[in-house]
Amino acid sequence: MATGGKPKKKNPRLASGRKRVRQDLKINAANTSLRSKYRTAVKNVEKAVAAGDKTKASELFAKAQSIVDSVADKGIFHKNKAARDKSRLSAKVKALALAA
Repeated sequence: MATGGKPKKKNPRLASGRKRVRQDLKINAANTSLRSKYRTAVKNVEKAVAAGDKTKASELFAKAQSIVDSVADKGIFHKNKAARDKSRLSAKVKALALAA
């Protein structure tokens, strides 16, 4: 192994294996993008809650809900994780609305 960290991956010999590698790269990029979108949506709601901006928080929460659901439907995250995250965000937004 070279002193570069990860070992070099060998190219598959069979055409089906080579195709699988091409597909995996594409799918991995799509999944990474969706995962990032999910986390950003959740983070934005939490930032708005921390800032105490209840209108912005509820607006962002509505958008985040649809993103969380769509990502869970595609199987990027488990449906229970999505439900748990939505529940926690909802509780934070509601607590902010009640505090005001």
